[in-house]
Amino acid sequence: MLSKKTQYAFKALMYLAEKQNEGPILIAEISKKKKIPLKFLENILLELKNAGILNSKKGKGGGYFFNEAPSEIPLAKVMRLIDGPIALLPCVSLNFYEKCKNCEEKKCGFNKVMTEVRDSALFILENKTVADITHK
Repeated sequence: MLSKKTQYAFKALMYLAEKQNEGPILIAEISKKKKIPLKFLENILLELKNAGILNSKKGKGGGYFFNEAPSEIPLAKVMRLIDGPIALLPCVSLNFYEKCKNCEEKKCGFNKVMTEVRDSALFILENKTVADITHK
Protein backbone atom coordinates (compact mmCIF):
# COMPACT_ATOMS: atom_id res chain seq x y z
CA MET A 1 0.00 0.00 0.00
CA LEU A 2 1.28 3.48 -0.80
CA SER A 3 2.02 5.62 2.21
CA LYS A 4 0.11 8.85 2.72
CA LYS A 5 3.40 10.66 2.10
CA THR A 6 3.76 9.10 -1.36
CA GLN A 7 0.12 9.80 -2.18
CA TYR A 8 0.67 13.46 -1.23
CA ALA A 9 3.84 13.57 -3.34
CA PHE A 10 1.93 12.36 -6.38
CA LYS A 11 -0.93 14.82 -5.73
CA ALA A 12 1.56 17.70 -5.52
CA LEU A 13 3.41 16.57 -8.66
CA MET A 14 0.15 16.24 -10.59
CA TYR A 15 -0.89 19.74 -9.53
CA LEU A 16 2.50 21.17 -10.51
CA ALA A 17 2.30 19.41 -13.88
CA GLU A 18 -1.18 20.80 -14.51
CA LYS A 19 0.09 24.33 -13.68
CA GLN A 20 3.47 23.87 -15.36
CA ASN A 21 2.98 26.70 -17.88
CA GLU A 22 2.05 29.18 -15.14
CA GLY A 23 5.54 29.43 -13.63
CA PRO A 24 6.58 28.61 -10.06
CA ILE A 25 3.71 27.58 -7.78
CA LEU A 26 3.58 28.58 -4.12
CA ILE A 27 3.62 25.76 -1.62
CA ALA A 28 0.61 27.32 0.16
CA GLU A 29 -1.43 27.07 -3.07
CA ILE A 30 -0.55 23.40 -3.53
CA SER A 31 -1.37 22.72 0.11
CA LYS A 32 -4.75 24.43 -0.10
CA LYS A 33 -5.84 23.09 -3.50
CA LYS A 34 -4.77 19.49 -2.84
CA LYS A 35 -5.64 19.46 0.89
CA ILE A 36 -2.13 18.50 2.01
CA PRO A 37 -0.92 19.67 5.43
CA LEU A 38 1.59 22.49 4.80
CA LYS A 39 4.40 21.23 7.06
CA PHE A 40 4.11 17.73 5.60
CA LEU A 41 4.15 19.14 2.06
CA GLU A 42 7.24 21.25 2.80
CA ASN A 43 9.20 18.10 3.66
CA ILE A 44 7.94 16.22 0.62
CA LEU A 45 8.78 19.02 -1.81
CA LEU A 46 12.21 19.43 -0.25
CA GLU A 47 12.91 15.71 -0.80
CA LEU A 48 11.77 16.03 -4.42
CA LYS A 49 13.98 19.11 -4.83
CA ASN A 50 17.01 17.41 -3.27
CA ALA A 51 16.51 14.50 -5.69
CA GLY A 52 16.56 16.91 -8.65
CA ILE A 53 12.94 16.38 -9.65
CA LEU A 54 11.84 19.86 -8.59
CA ASN A 55 13.48 23.22 -8.17
CA SER A 56 12.37 26.34 -6.35
CA LYS A 57 12.65 30.07 -6.60
CA LYS A 58 12.52 32.39 -3.61
CA GLY A 59 10.93 35.79 -3.37
CA LYS A 60 8.26 37.47 -5.46
CA GLY A 61 7.12 35.16 -8.25
CA GLY A 62 8.71 32.28 -6.42
CA GLY A 63 7.55 28.77 -5.71
CA TYR A 64 8.19 25.24 -6.91
CA PHE A 65 8.58 24.08 -10.49
CA PHE A 66 9.87 21.04 -12.38
CA ASN A 67 13.58 20.59 -12.85
CA GLU A 68 12.82 17.67 -15.19
CA ALA A 69 9.92 17.34 -17.60
CA PRO A 70 6.99 15.41 -16.02
CA SER A 71 7.19 13.04 -18.99
CA GLU A 72 10.73 12.11 -17.90
CA ILE A 73 9.89 11.26 -14.28
CA PRO A 74 8.96 7.58 -13.84
CA LEU A 75 6.46 6.83 -11.09
CA ALA A 76 8.90 4.24 -9.72
CA LYS A 77 11.50 6.97 -9.12
CA VAL A 78 9.12 8.98 -6.95
CA MET A 79 7.90 5.91 -5.07
CA ARG A 80 11.45 4.75 -4.27
CA LEU A 81 12.47 8.23 -3.21
CA ILE A 82 9.58 8.69 -0.79
CA ASP A 83 8.81 5.14 0.40
CA GLY A 84 11.90 3.10 -0.46
CA PRO A 85 11.40 -0.39 -1.90
CA ILE A 86 8.62 -1.15 -4.34
CA ALA A 87 8.93 -4.90 -3.82
CA LEU A 88 6.60 -6.43 -1.24
CA LEU A 89 9.38 -8.54 0.30
CA PRO A 90 12.95 -7.42 1.03
CA CYS A 91 14.36 -10.61 -0.54
CA VAL A 92 12.99 -9.68 -3.98
CA SER A 93 13.88 -5.98 -3.92
CA LEU A 94 16.26 -4.85 -6.64
CA ASN A 95 17.50 -1.71 -4.88
CA PHE A 96 16.89 -2.54 -1.20
CA TYR A 97 17.64 -6.27 -1.06
CA GLU A 98 17.79 -7.98 2.33
CA LYS A 99 17.81 -11.71 2.96
CA CYS A 100 14.70 -12.87 4.80
CA LYS A 101 15.37 -14.58 8.11
CA ASN A 102 14.96 -18.36 8.21
CA CYS A 103 14.35 -18.65 4.47
CA GLU A 104 16.04 -20.51 1.65
CA GLU A 105 15.33 -18.23 -1.30
CA LYS A 106 16.19 -20.85 -3.92
CA LYS A 107 13.50 -23.20 -2.54
CA CYS A 108 10.91 -20.58 -1.56
CA GLY A 109 7.87 -20.61 -3.82
CA PHE A 110 6.60 -17.37 -2.29
CA ASN A 111 9.84 -15.65 -3.25
CA LYS A 112 9.31 -16.72 -6.86
CA VAL A 113 5.73 -15.40 -6.94
CA MET A 114 6.74 -12.10 -5.29
CA THR A 115 9.51 -11.70 -7.87
CA GLU A 116 6.86 -11.96 -10.61
CA VAL A 117 4.68 -9.42 -8.77
CA ARG A 118 7.66 -7.07 -8.46
CA ASP A 119 8.56 -7.43 -12.14
CA SER A 120 4.98 -6.77 -13.27
CA ALA A 121 4.62 -3.72 -11.03
CA LEU A 122 8.01 -2.36 -12.05
CA PHE A 123 7.22 -2.74 -15.73
CA ILE A 124 4.26 -0.42 -15.27
CA LEU A 125 5.83 1.99 -12.75
CA GLU A 126 9.05 2.40 -14.75
CA ASN A 127 7.13 3.05 -17.98
CA LYS A 128 4.48 5.41 -16.62
CA THR A 129 5.45 8.95 -15.74
CA VAL A 130 4.09 11.91 -13.81
CA ALA A 131 2.74 13.20 -17.13
CA ASP A 132 0.71 10.00 -17.53
CA ILE A 133 -1.19 10.59 -14.29
CA THR A 134 -1.86 14.27 -14.91
CA HIS A 135 -5.23 15.56 -16.08
CA LYS A 136 -4.55 18.26 -18.63
